[in-house]
Amino acid sequence: MTSPLRDICLFVAAYEERSFTAAARREHATQSGVSQHIRKLEDTLKTKLFARDKGRVTPTPAGDSYYRHCIELLNTYAKATSAARRHGTGLSGNIVVGLMPTMTRCVLAPTLARFIDMHPNVVVRVVEAYSAALTEQVQAAELEFAVVPAFSGAPGLKSRLFLRTPEVLVSKTTNTRAHLAPVQLSELEPLKLVVPSKANTRRRLIETYLASNGVHIERLLELDAMLGTLDFVARTDWAAILPGIMMANELRSRQFTVNPIADPPFGLDLVLIESSRQPMSASAQAFLEVLQAESVRLNKEANGSGKRSAACPAASASGPRP
Repeated sequence: MTSPLRDICLFVAAYEERSFTAAARREHATQSGVSQHIRKLEDTLKTKLFARDKGRVTPTPAGDSYYRHCIELLNTYAKATSAARRHGTGLSGNIVVGLMPTMTRCVLAPTLARFIDMHPNVVVRVVEAYSAALTEQVQAAELEFAVVPAFSGAPGLKSRLFLRTPEVLVSKTTNTRAHLAPVQLSELEPLKLVVPSKANTRRRLIETYLASNGVHIERLLELDAMLGTLDFVARTDWAAILPGIMMANELRSRQFTVNPIADPPFGLDLVLIESSRQPMSASAQAFLEVLQAESVRLNKEANGSGKRSAACPAASASGPRP
C-alpha cells in the first residue's frame, strides 16, 4: 500500500474509532505512529481534521468531509484490485461472514449445501454471534458482511434491508394452542416468557410490542443462548417469541407449537451490513445471493403458514391437538 493510502486508512480508522489508540490496534500500528500520520496529513491539508481532548478525538467539519471522500477512494481502490485479480480464475479463496442464531438454525445448512456445490474452491467460515458483536467485527473489516436486526447505523458501515420475517410464539407441543393457529397475545393467559438480554436489539422490540398491546406477562427469563432457550421451552411451560424464519423447519416437523402473532402482527426487519470502505469479494457476493434466495424461500413458508391457518380456522380448531 502506498504512503498516501496508508495515511488515509489510518485517518479512517481514527475517524470511526474516535481514538488514536483504538485506531492503532485496528491498523496494527502504534498510537504515536497514528498521531504522527494524522498530524502530517493535517499539515499537508493545512486544516485540522480532529479536535483532541484527553485521549479522545472528535472530527471537525473538515474531518467529516474528508472522511466521506476517503471512503469513496478506498472503495474504488478495493474494487479495482478485486477486478484485476478475478481475471483468468474462477471463484476461490476464503470468506468469513457473520450470522445470528436466527439465520443459522434453518437457513445456513441449505445455503452451504448449494454454495459448496456451486463453488467448491471457496472456503467459507461462518461466525455465529448476536448483533452487537457482529456489527463490531464488520466495522473492523473482520467479516465480509453480517445479517442483523435493523438499527440506526454506525460509522464505517452501509446497510440495506435483507428480509422482513414474522415473529412467532414458540412453546412446547403439549400446550392447548393449535399448531400454526394465529394468536393475539393480549388474549392469552399471563405468559412466562424467555427473552434475550437488554444488550440484544430484539429485546427492546419485544418489550415495546408487549407494552403497546396490553400483553399480560407473569414472568420474564433472560437467556442469550438460543439452543438453551429452545431446549428450555421444549421442557417447560415457558414460551419464547422468535423470528419465523428461524422456526421454518417446525412448520411440518412439530417439535414445537408455533403460533403466528396477530392483531396486530409482529415482525422483524433484518438488514445486511458491510464495510463502507471495502466492497465484498466476488465469493462473498455469490454466497450472499444463495443466502438471500434460501432466506426468501423459507420466509415465504413462515409467512404462508399463518395465512393458511387464518383462512381455515375450522380446520385449525378441529385438527389434532399438539
